[in-house]
Amino acid sequence: MGSLILGGIVSVCLCIATGLGMWMRTRLPDHHLNVDSKEVIRLATAVVGTLSALALGLLIASAKTAYDNADQELKSSAAHVVLLDRLMAHYGPETSDARNLLKSIIEKRLERGWTVDDSDETTGQFRGEFQDIESVQNSLRTLKPQTDAQRLIQTRALEVSGVVAEGHWLLVETNNEGLPWAFLTVLVFWLALLFATFGLQAPTNATVAIILVVCSISVGGAVFLIVDMAEPYTGVIHIPDTSLRAALTRLGQPGD
Repeated sequence: MGSLILGGIVSVCLCIATGLGMWMRTRLPDHHLNVDSKEVIRLATAVVGTLSALALGLLIASAKTAYDNADQELKSSAAHVVLLDRLMAHYGPETSDARNLLKSIIEKRLERGWTVDDSDETTGQFRGEFQDIESVQNSLRTLKPQTDAQRLIQTRALEVSGVVAEGHWLLVETNNEGLPWAFLTVLVFWLALLFATFGLQAPTNATVAIILVVCSISVGGAVFLIVDMAEPYTGVIHIPDTSLRAALTRLGQPGD
């Protein structure tokens, strides 16, 4: 489900809960909403409010951490791709095919976008990205170095290519982690309960209604941020491809 849609649904649910509380206010007997009753309601909902604030803060921190980690992993992978290309350039012209294949990996990633399933799917036009990475590694293994320098470069290039392949599989394995949906569902229930009590105690006038609606939208916006940042490659707030485009401009340059 899209993060914008989910945030909108949460906002609507909170507005409905608020309206339900206002409706119950007009139906309950007066002694249910006297000073003592309202004090008990405030004390009880204070506990739920504290739990909701803690849970919301934890989810935001977790989503932000996931976003930052993915951003750093992308930059690290781009740097390793450039390093691998430079190593092969220094090895000699024997690596030209492998260098072209390495460049095509970045071009395909930029063309296909960030969907891991698409990048690993073999189609009539493209092979899976993992197959291209393995082909680069196979090309490096079949090299026959003639000097000590070439042997050192080959060894180092194989190490870096392994890091590139590891980064790809790390992206694949972490792609479906997502959010703890049970945690998020309980949080929305707590928030709906809070907004219902707000409506239950609030006077029925336009100013209060507008403020409560704005607060509902704000909380929905927080849920949108949480869900969107938890999908850093495909969300509205997604990781930019600047590092990959910068890496692409450096690939294929001749060695010294």
